[in-house]
Amino acid sequence: MPHAPRSASQPELAALFATVQQHFQAVIVPLWQGPGWNADMALPYEALDAEHQPLPPQRYRAMACARQLYLFSSLIGQVPGAQERAAALFRSLQQHFHDAEHGGWFYSIDAQGAPLDQRKDLYTHAFILFACAHYWDKVREPLVESVLNAVLEVLAKRFATSDGLYEASLQRDWSSLNSGPLQNPLMHLAEAFLATLSAREDAAVHNALLALCAAMQKRFIDPQHGVLMEKPLGAVDNWFEPGHQFEWFFLLESSSLLRGSLLHASLTRAFGFTEQLGVDQSSGAVRAMLTLDGHSKDATQRIWAQAEYLRALTLRPDADSAVLRQLRALQQHSLHSRGWFECRDENGEVSRQDMPSTTPYHLATCYRGLADYLR
Repeated sequence: MPHAPRSASQPELAALFATVQQHFQAVIVPLWQGPGWNADMALPYEALDAEHQPLPPQRYRAMACARQLYLFSSLIGQVPGAQERAAALFRSLQQHFHDAEHGGWFYSIDAQGAPLDQRKDLYTHAFILFACAHYWDKVREPLVESVLNAVLEVLAKRFATSDGLYEASLQRDWSSLNSGPLQNPLMHLAEAFLATLSAREDAAVHNALLALCAAMQKRFIDPQHGVLMEKPLGAVDNWFEPGHQFEWFFLLESSSLLRGSLLHASLTRAFGFTEQLGVDQSSGAVRAMLTLDGHSKDATQRIWAQAEYLRALTLRPDADSAVLRQLRALQQHSLHSRGWFECRDENGEVSRQDMPSTTPYHLATCYRGLADYLR
């Protein structure tokens, strides 16, 4: 999208982004090349503590493996060893998590590598598609594309429902858990479809994405405010998450295919309402979970939501000063010399000292959006 002429804050923004990106490549990425990497399993540990020691492993999730596959795929050509690490993660995804009997991928394995939670969930499969699309785009290896095609087949045959939506979770053998659709996995599926379409032309994916967005508009958008609810309209105890609003806005606004859709119009209309209820304007902190009347269900301030708000701001009109303010907030409140703070509580106090292996994905996609903005 064309951007407005640059403002006086542009040089300061570029300098701050260079500092933050240097922190990412010099501090955060090496955590997952060194102490965060279990070389025996060829998998990332789930999390590191503040001293960079792995938390005792209880499980390894396919989704975490896939997010790290995306991370190192995105760094091929920029960070030494990134391509080798991506290749190892791709092999591990197949070796540890693929279900040879029923197809698809397990949710998790235990610390010894045996299947743990053997259900098939949409969130996991969306991230496997997302990661494989990015990895294949970089390496163009036939085996990677064959896995990408296998995930697409599972999504269409097993998860898809007749209305353009997808079941959130199924048993190992694909029998029903009556989960119904949920917002978050559907958002990551839309993200994965967009990644696939950026890597190749695919009419089936193109049509599935349009059908998904039309169904989201119909089943999840609150008609009064335009926000996307976390559960379908009419569900008991429903809520919305500002971080997810901003994440959806970015996906829709950045896509020439989806920009101008009814869903895009709803999220654009809801942006100000989401900021008003969901963002602390003094600190830039994004609240976790809200009801439509502004009641907080969870006031935790998570780094991923900060990053998604920042990324969304890059696609708003006349955004330079807002982007600079939010990047400064991310740096000051969430990043530190040895890594990052995952969560602060509603009073702004650090409430989690550990650093999960899944978070660098959010920072990588945020910084990619910033780099595109500054370009």
